[in-house]
Amino acid sequence: MKPTKMRNQMIYQSTYTTKSKQLGSALSKDLQKKYGKRSVRVVEGDSIKIVRGEFKGVDGKISKISTQKSSVAVEGIKKEATKGEKYDVYIHTSNLVVTSLNGEDKWRIAKLEGKDPSNQPKTAPKSETVKEVPKETKVADKVKKEEDEK
Repeated sequence: MKPTKMRNQMIYQSTYTTKSKQLGSALSKDLQKKYGKRSVRVVEGDSIKIVRGEFKGVDGKISKISTQKSSVAVEGIKKEATKGEKYDVYIHTSNLVVTSLNGEDKWRIAKLEGKDPSNQPKTAPKSETVKEVPKETKVADKVKKEEDEK
């Protein structure tokens, strides 16, 4: 089989898991120095800069990821349809440079830094602790509100 046909088959007829691994984008120069890697898989919330295409030079955050198209939608970049509706423009990940990473996933950051991610928590702990209120006080508050309304 010809190499071009094989390459097209690998790209366009790949499985969902393989396609999701192809969602990589280049890192900016300072992030390359920090992590010692040239590219990273993009995630919602990463800040990016578009380096090629119609929207070249635009900065923004990733709002949606399309695994089928190997593309991402950036906040603030929309086009207008003929009827006046606005729709998201999807930009291929190869045309992006990641300028800052979404730090919510500690596993991802640990992998980038070269640490053992199994020792790291999967996600960041919540900054606010939810205080458990006993049920009796909730019921008493409802009764009190009803009496105040009468």
